[in-house]
Amino acid sequence: MHGVRARAAGSRRTATLALLLVIAGLAPGCASAPRARTVDTLTGEAMGTTWTVKLVSAADTPPRPALQAGIQAELDRIDAQMSTWREDSDLARFNAAPAGQWVSLPPEMFAVLTQALALARDTGGAYDPTVGPLVTLWGFGPGPKTRTTPAPAALAAARARVGWQRVTLDAAARRARQPGGVALDLSSIAPGYAVDQITRYLDRAGVHDFLVEHGGELRGRGNRPGGHGWRVGIEQPDSEDLIARVVVLADRASGSSGDYRKFYTLDGQRYSHHIDPRTGAPVTHALASVTVLADEGLQADSLAAALSILGPEQGLQYAREHHVAALFLVRAGTGFAQMMTPEFAAAQP
Repeated sequence: MHGVRARAAGSRRTATLALLLVIAGLAPGCASAPRARTVDTLTGEAMGTTWTVKLVSAADTPPRPALQAGIQAELDRIDAQMSTWREDSDLARFNAAPAGQWVSLPPEMFAVLTQALALARDTGGAYDPTVGPLVTLWGFGPGPKTRTTPAPAALAAARARVGWQRVTLDAAARRARQPGGVALDLSSIAPGYAVDQITRYLDRAGVHDFLVEHGGELRGRGNRPGGHGWRVGIEQPDSEDLIARVVVLADRASGSSGDYRKFYTLDGQRYSHHIDPRTGAPVTHALASVTVLADEGLQADSLAAALSILGPEQGLQYAREHHVAALFLVRAGTGFAQMMTPEFAAAQP
């Protein structure tokens, strides 16, 4: 996954950027007030990473075990459909299908794939859910962790299998056509979709104020006790302590992508897990991280991945033209330059 990790959740995931959840304490005395609103924390593991939900509970909040089980069930269903690592997932079933075969997909995966292909078209292929063969070839996928520059023949063979235009969807029948050799990878959008699904579940359960984190993607609903939105600090790259910016997630999602947790160095050259489908190689620009705010996690997650490939100049131009709330942290000497769109600036607390 390209996503970030929330250190307050105590996660163990392999992440690319860190977000620190900044949650204010309760006002003195409120814990003893009748029907007090307190912050409860639920945690678990799913999709190869961890999840955390901080919710404001009251007397009518459903029991914790019921909420825990409901959240886990939502995530387990997404994992069974979209996991890149499971051989029995619906994604693996599509990837293994012979050329020309139409593959029926569950509704959640079909919706995510539809969104991914639309973003691929809109970004000119900078974002591409068929990039899987290249990710694996460069040592960042579920296959062997190679640390060598791919041979020209191997690179050409992998690039021949990549191309979002090759995937055809049949919305009426909710199916996708495997053109032959395509390996879908939804790890740059599925975590964001997962926080949306958790949000929808909690809405149905009657929980109104909460902060969801899964694989580093976040979505806030309502407020903390005291009537304020959920404050989230965006960690500065290459740092365990410094916060670059603080934003408020009130009925909004956050997705981040960075280059400084999943990379390796070979012969003095740094190779990050951000593979540009248009060139077949890791990006070489100076962009260290991107954070996107959007209405839904699915949008924030995938847009952050797309902007990471586009880079600081093209990415900022795209974000401005499409009114994306985005923060770019760009390597500049020994520090980082910050660039943001007006929409992101407006989200500052």
